[in-house]
Order: sequence, then structure tokens, then C-alpha cells
Amino acid sequence: MAITTSKLGAGKPNSGKPSSVIEPGEHPLDVFFSPRNIAVVGATESAGSVGRTTLWNLISSPFGGTVFPINPKRKSILGIRAYKSILDVPEPVDLAVVVTPAPSVPGVIHECGQVGVKGAIVISAGFKELGPEGLALEQKVLQEARAGGLRIIGPNCLGLMCPPTGVNATFARGMASAGSVGFISQSGALCTAVLDWSFESRVGFSAFLSIGSMVDVDWGDLIQYLGRDPRTRSILIYMESIGDARSFLSAAREVALSKPIIVIKAGRTAAGGKAAASHTGALTGSDDVLDAAFRRVGVLRVERISDLFYMAEVLGKQPRPKGPRLTILTNAGGPAVLATDALIVTGGEIAEIGEETLAALNEVLPAQWSHGNPIDILGDGGPDRYAKALEIAAKDPNSDGLLVVLTPQAMTDPTQTAEKLKPYAHSLNKPVLAAWMGGPEVAAGTDILSRAGIPTFLYPDTAARAFLYMWRYTYNLNGLYETPHMPEDEAGGEDRLAVANLIKEVRANGRTLLTEFESKKVLSLYGIPTVETRIATAIEEAVSHAEEIGYPIVLKLFSETITHKTDVGGVKLNLAGPDAVRKAFEAIRAGVAAEHFQGVTVQPMVKLEGYELILGSSVDPQFGPVLLFGLGGQLVEVFKDRALALPPLNTTLARRMMEQTKIYKALKGVRGRKSVDLAQLEQLMVNFSQLVVQHRWIKEIDINPMLAGPDGILALDARVVLHEDMDEKLLPRPAIRPYPVQYTWKWNLKDGTPVTIRPIRPEDEPLLVKFHETLSDRSVYLRYLHMLKLSQRVAHERLTRICFIDYAREIALVMEKTGDDGERHVLAVGRLQRLPSEGEAEFALLVSDEYQGKGIGPEMLNRLIDVGRREGLKLLTADILSDNSAMQRLCARIGFKLHREIGDPTVRAEMELL
Repeated sequence: MAITTSKLGAGKPNSGKPSSVIEPGEHPLDVFFSPRNIAVVGATESAGSVGRTTLWNLISSPFGGTVFPINPKRKSILGIRAYKSILDVPEPVDLAVVVTPAPSVPGVIHECGQVGVKGAIVISAGFKELGPEGLALEQKVLQEARAGGLRIIGPNCLGLMCPPTGVNATFARGMASAGSVGFISQSGALCTAVLDWSFESRVGFSAFLSIGSMVDVDWGDLIQYLGRDPRTRSILIYMESIGDARSFLSAAREVALSKPIIVIKAGRTAAGGKAAASHTGALTGSDDVLDAAFRRVGVLRVERISDLFYMAEVLGKQPRPKGPRLTILTNAGGPAVLATDALIVTGGEIAEIGEETLAALNEVLPAQWSHGNPIDILGDGGPDRYAKALEIAAKDPNSDGLLVVLTPQAMTDPTQTAEKLKPYAHSLNKPVLAAWMGGPEVAAGTDILSRAGIPTFLYPDTAARAFLYMWRYTYNLNGLYETPHMPEDEAGGEDRLAVANLIKEVRANGRTLLTEFESKKVLSLYGIPTVETRIATAIEEAVSHAEEIGYPIVLKLFSETITHKTDVGGVKLNLAGPDAVRKAFEAIRAGVAAEHFQGVTVQPMVKLEGYELILGSSVDPQFGPVLLFGLGGQLVEVFKDRALALPPLNTTLARRMMEQTKIYKALKGVRGRKSVDLAQLEQLMVNFSQLVVQHRWIKEIDINPMLAGPDGILALDARVVLHEDMDEKLLPRPAIRPYPVQYTWKWNLKDGTPVTIRPIRPEDEPLLVKFHETLSDRSVYLRYLHMLKLSQRVAHERLTRICFIDYAREIALVMEKTGDDGERHVLAVGRLQRLPSEGEAEFALLVSDEYQGKGIGPEMLNRLIDVGRREGLKLLTADILSDNSAMQRLCARIGFKLHREIGDPTVRAEMELL
């Protein structure tokens, strides 16, 4: 049994419906990039005004559609008939460009909604960047847009250009050239500067827009749209604030798998962040957290505006490196040293030349060559010497990429050298970059290399940084493609409930701080080993516990109000006998006020050899819960060896989080010490991340220190802080939607075989490979509308996209059973994929041939419908092949309406859910 889904963008011809109706396959943002007509509300003939410039740009560009000036005081503007209101325009209007004063904008948007306008670009300023009154006005604009069913770009923006369709709805000077770069900026002024620069640099754009304060259309909407645009090969972003973090991350992760997303984020410093906030009226967030978020979704962050365009070119022309090791080939020592410094400082490595490579280079280079990397072929190096040396160096397995540096010395021929290097532009399976230093003398060579596909820079240090950016981009993407290990020790439903009840009890008592004992109980319920901990409220009780545990022991303050026990002398270590315990008890009690002293905890003095680590979580104002891992102990804030990540984690992401720290090298084993069990540590971090996302009342949680050694991992101390009392709906949510465990059910097949229906997860890739091996050619054809070979269906890159999904965009359910051999088997896969039209989703279903006719299809489809309702969807759709009669009967029986059109090879199934 199989059902296919429709292809986005394959819409039906215009049926003559009103302008506000979106046809199947049409994207809601199409109206901004390819409108049939445009109204300019606030158009005027006043010289130098935004209204006049915007209107002139539209009528003088190759847009070709009708433009309607709107001005209640003029009958015509620039020779074009004007209308008092958009209500008076005699034709349906697709797009409105609003340049009226801010107080009038809500009324304008209301009128747009009345006549079915699909979208509006609000260029007007005077909204939340001015403070609370402006924010309230901005919200009125959004309310009117929602009520009228139209999308808004802006306010406080430059506008939008789409060179391929000729739309120039901006007040900039000139029209961007057509090309393959999608450029989005929060700064209109930066847009105009980049536009001016692009003319000289011959950079072309598929889209060029300023989005202002993002009252409606945000980063996520535009990234998703440009990701689907076949004319866009890379997406470049100037960002001041991220806005809806979940929307951005969700869209970026989906698109980054197929197109580079390159971001420069303003506000790294405190002063810069303050300036950015005053500019956009939005929070700028923690810069370190932003870096972690970008890594998580495969986004490349750069430091300079020029790097945006450099990297778009580099990633578009050359393959990505498999590692950070660069080989530098040069005819001058100084530039190579600069490149080496730039590479090392930014985290790259100089490739170590292998013995075979050294021997081969000795055969073709003068005796005086450098005999190392950088490979200095000397100042008299000609075109042939360059080419031979490059070919040899590229074969070295220790090298991940090559940089060829040329300075125009007396014996140098920059042009012929470039010609000789052309054949190596795409034949080495490694990136090749060049730095042709100089001016007019090297210009011809630079042009030859660029046209051949070898990115060429003026300076070698810039080229070295570009290589490192390429590696960072590769590293980020690899995190999306790696298949994690199957989880082993996830907390079950009873354990999750026990933690929820404990938190509920603490809150009922008016507390926001869990005691150390309670905190460790929470950790242990999530499979995190903790040191034995007993509570003693009296001296002799503490002595009794110590005797039973065995000396030496540790006494710690037991308090419901004090978080950092060390700061008040609340930790006494290595107590060797009863007298020491009594003395320590008294000292701890004397160190705090009576109301803060509820007793002590008695714990064994752990003798494990290992490293003190910290694992924690706190809340970022924009990204919600953020995880921290690194070197722990009392000096954690001094050494600051830590990495940040967004929850939830899988084992791959946990390992990558560790790799960001210096302590990771020690954990792998150094100077004769054995390695820590990294697999156990990965799983522990995964469990910890699940604890954070499944219990949103947790505001802060620290395990410090967590002792990790060859003999095991143990949480020695823990601290959990809850949010103050508030509406549960207002609790911070994770920026990345966690695994939807609520969509897990137990069920039995007709023969009584127990199965589990649950959401898919990244670790399922091996199970999906086996599942596809059970499918017949007919099942494959009915699902995908064409034949796909098994090797295509089980390709790692494809299954990564199927298994490692964003639950905010789609929900895929698998039905699995455990065989007699203990192996798990997937019997069916069902999927809901949200469409750009709000509240609509496509569904798909595929059942293993062996298990068809056993009631699995109806059960899975009903579960998908249930998920759709719980997700707030309004409409479920699918396209079924006309000869797939079994699926058509199933859909009709469950309540779908089937629609057929003459000549269409598919039948459309639809069900309204609300």
C-alpha cells in the first residue's frame, strides 16, 4: 500500500478565482517576487521623496505589470492615473507598497484586506524602533494583516527587488543585476551600499531585499522561499536580530542541505549589540549562543561583508574540503607566511607533506625549494613548475585543499601560469584557491582563473580564511548528515512523570530551588549516575550515615534557599572520622542563618581518577534552553573552556559539542592516561538534553563537578532552579522542537503481534534501509510516481533527510516490531509535511509488501489524522495515482473527499480537520 504526495510548485492553471485565493502549489510569498500588478500607497511627485522614487523604480523597471499610484490628493502622478484609495482601484491588486506615515498604515492594511490584496511591503518607518508606542502600532498592522489574509514585509525597510521578474519595489538608486545570489538584509542602508558595489563587481542577484523589523515575513519564511527558488544558488544574510528563532533554525536546516546560507551578524560586542537593538527594536541575544545555533543547522557565519560574497563564489565553484589541512604553493616566502598565520589563527592546520610527496617534488623543483609546507617553488618558478608542483601536492592524502600564491616577479608569467592551472580547477576532488597578488600585471591571469572556476583573491591571508570558512561549513553540514547511535537509556514515561511530580511538589511549596538531594534524584531518573547522598538534620545522624557509608566522607550544606554552597563554606571534604564529621557539621551550621539551614548531606569521598566536568543548561531570551559542556570545578568561570549547544541532542551532536572544548583531547586519553568512555558520556549528555526539553519549568540546571574517568562517570553535585510562577504557556520553549514523544502508541496487528507507532528519529536510518529492501517495484512506483532503484532509495544523503527531520515542519511516524531474533523491523512509514499555505499539510503512507492487508494502512492513516488535528492543521491533502484503487478506497472510507480532473494522472484526496 502506498500513497504519493503532490510536488510543491506544480500548481494548476489560473482558474479565475479572486486574487486573495492561493492556488494549490502556489507559494504565499510569490506575490512579492512575481506580482501581476502593484499599488503604491503614498505615491507622490515630490522630488526626492520615497513615494516618488518607489513609483519611478517600478514604472521604469522591466516589471511589465500594471502600477496603480494611490494618493487621495492627486488625480495623476508621473503621468499615471492615481486613485484616492486602494478601494477605488478597478482591478484586483496583488501587491501593495506602502510609503505613508506610520499612524496611517494600519488603516491602509485594513483596506488592502478588504479588496483581497495578497501582500504588502511596508517601507514606512516609525514603529517599534521608536519604543512602546511604535511597537503597539506595529502590532495593529499585524492584526489587520492577519484579519485580511495578507503577508507583510517590513515595516521600516528599503523594499524588495527581484531582477529575474523585473520587480523593483524599493527607493534605491538603480536595479540589481540578475544572478544567482539571494541577498536579505535588515539594514536598508547596507542594501544600497551593497547594490552600488555589486555593479562594479559584476555580482548578480535572484532576490535583493530589506526586511526591516519583520512584523510578519521573517528569516524563516524567506530562507524557505529562496531555498525552493531554482534561480537562487546561495543565500546571503545581514542580520541584526534573529526574531523567531525556531522559524529561522527550522528553515535554515532544511535549506542548508542543498544551498549555502552565509550570515554576517551585527552586534558581536556589547556596544554593537546595543546599537543593533536600537536600530531594529529587537533583542540581539547572546552571540555565543547564536554561533551554536548556526552550527546546529549548517549555517556559515562570516566576519566581514566582503566575506559574504567571497564565500558565495567559493562554495559555488569548488568542492568542500574534507578537513582543515591546507597546502600552500608559492613563489614568495612572505605572502605564504601571512597565509599560514591567518590559517592557524582561525583554527586551520598546515598540511604535513608526506614522504612520497617530498620525493616527487624533489624531482621537479630546484634543490633550494623549501622542503616543507608552504611549498616555495622560488621566485623564478614558471608556469610548468607551478602546474607540476600543484599536481603532485594535490595527490598527498594529508592535504584537504590547496592555495596557490603568485607574486609578479621579473621571471613570473601570471597569465600563462593561470592558463596552466586551468585543468586543475575541477579535477582534483579538493578545493583549489588562488591569490594573484598585484594590479594590472596580474589582472588577465585573475580573470582566467575566475572563469575557469578557481576563486582568486588579492591577498593570501584572505584566501586562507576563505578555506577555513569552507571547512567550517563542511563541519557544520557533516553534523546534519551523520547518523547517530541508537539511544539506549532514555527516560521512560514513568520516570518523566516522577520528575514532573517532584517539580510540581517543589512549586506547590513555594520554592524555585531544588535541594541537592532532589536535584540528584532528578538526574538519576534520567539515567545520569550520581554519588550516594543521604540527608542528616542532626549531628549524630550525620555520624551514623558516615559510619554506614564508610570514611572518608563529604558533608555539604542541605538548604532550600542557598544555591552555591562553596561560597558560604558549605562543603567539607575528606572527613576521616566521627569527630571530623561533628566539627564539620557545626561549622556548616554556623556559616549560614538558621532559616537557610535544613541540615547536611552525607556523601562518600569519591576516589575515582578523572576530570572534573560541567554539564548545565540556562535560558537564552531568544533561543530558550541552551546547553553548556566543558571543564568544571571551582574555576569553571576562570578557564571558560566550554561549548554551547541547543537541545535536544543526539549522540552525534553530543560528540560535536565535546569537540568544541579543549578538555576533549584529555578525555580521549593523553600522556598514558586511559580514555574516558566517550560513548557513555555522549548518552549521558543526550539524556540530560531530554530532561531539559521535557521539563520546561526548569530554568537552570548544573552538574558541577561531574567526574569523568576511565572507570566511569559520576555526578558529584547538582543544582536545579525553577521558573517563578507563571502561565505555563509562557514558559520558554526550545528553539528546536524536541522529539514529540506524545505521538507514541502501542498497537497489535490482526494476528496479535505487538507493534509500536512512534515518530521517526535520526537513529532509524539502518532500519529504513532494511524497510526499503522489503518493497516491491509496484509499491515504490505508487509512492513516488516513478521508479527509484534501491540504491537511490537507501542512499545515505537521502535517508538523512527522511530520518533527521524538523518536527516543526513535518511529522513522520514509523510502525515497528521486534522480531524473535531481537532485531527491530519497520513495517510502515507515514508522513505529514506542512505546506506554505498556513494550516495545510500533505500526507504520505508506505507499507511493507509483506504486511499489506493486515490493517496497518487504516491504522497509520488514522494516526496521521490524529496528529494533524493535534498540530492544529486545517486541511490534509495528497495526490494518489489513478490506478492506486486500494488507497483511494481507504481514503474514501476514512472520510477524505476525492477529486478527479480529466487528463490528470492523479486523484486528489482532501480532508478538512477543523
